[in-house]
Amino acid sequence: MIDSRFIPDVPSSDPPVTHRPEAHRFENLTDGHLSFATYQLDRSARQVVFDHTLVPPQLQGRGIAAALISTALDWAADEGLQVVPACSYVAIYMRRHPETQSLLKPRD
Repeated sequence: MIDSRFIPDVPSSDPPVTHRPEAHRFENLTDGHLSFATYQLDRSARQVVFDHTLVPPQLQGRGIAAALISTALDWAADEGLQVVPACSYVAIYMRRHPETQSLLKPRD
């Protein structure tokens, strides 16, 4: 379980994030280390499941995960997709950022 106290609200400087749709992930390369957030896309259902976020230990606390998820959620909004936050980091991020609540897929 992720301790939400360690999720920054806003990165101090936005780390660069690249969307790699062919790999179904958003990436950041910092100091030679790859961080990423993966997703599963179901265009027919107009939904995206964010299932994993990984930032190497030596990069944690720099706002990289927040930048990955912020960029990913902006993309989902631009694409008109509903979000299923299967990753605990994404779920906590969305709870802490009420402006993202409209993206949540309603529970069945």
